[in-house]
Amino acid sequence: EGKESSHQRRYGSSLTPPSASIAKTPGETLERSVHRGGMAGQSDTHLSLFSSPEVEFLAEDEMVEIVPNVKMGALHMISGDFGPFFPQIAVKVPLWLAVAMKKRGKCAIRPPEWLSIDNLTQVLEAERESPREFQPLPFHYVEISRLLFDHAHDDIPDIYMVRSLIEDIKDVRFHKVETGLETISGRTHAVKLKNLSAMEVNIVRPFIVRTLQAFYMHDSPQMVQQQEPVGNRRPQVVDRGPRRDLRPR
Repeated sequence: EGKESSHQRRYGSSLTPPSASIAKTPGETLERSVHRGGMAGQSDTHLSLFSSPEVEFLAEDEMVEIVPNVKMGALHMISGDFGPFFPQIAVKVPLWLAVAMKKRGKCAIRPPEWLSIDNLTQVLEAERESPREFQPLPFHYVEISRLLFDHAHDDIPDIYMVRSLIEDIKDVRFHKVETGLETISGRTHAVKLKNLSAMEVNIVRPFIVRTLQAFYMHDSPQMVQQQEPVGNRRPQVVDRGPRRDLRPR
């Protein structure tokens, strides 16, 4: 219900052009009830820069193709104008709008080309054959696939096989990340990981940054200054020069 209300704030409950444009604000993420699963569930708000709902919120701006089954006028949003919509004529819209229309039975969502069994099988094989390289995938492939699995499962052919391939790819890629972190030493000045996804970057970046900072401070003792606690400090007496005797009254 919380997730539904956030969509209603964007364009209204009837999906008709609103009288005033509605902005997509970060505060809406706090009102969502988002299912956390897979790698997203492993993130910790104390260790990552963004929470799982926040990363998913950003992923909802990705464009997808839908096939409307109703005729509807254009929707005017701050992020752009979408539509008009005509039955059986494909059009591209943001993922959040596609999910909202799908939930109201107003469209079908076409799965992206990369979310096919043939493509995912090739990606999985390449990931296993290249232990030091990550295959190119959409930056938000984790969040996009999860949203489509949750809200457009009837539009994805062989969804169980597709879901299994996505999970296998996530596991292989995350194992590579863990293996790569084990190679970090005091001589490491930077880490380059190409083709990581948003969720993978969000989980790994804090660990890498803290590790490199620890190595740097360990190798540079002059950067570590032990400050005395404020409670143990004594007030300093300032020498203001000789004092003059007061004249007797």
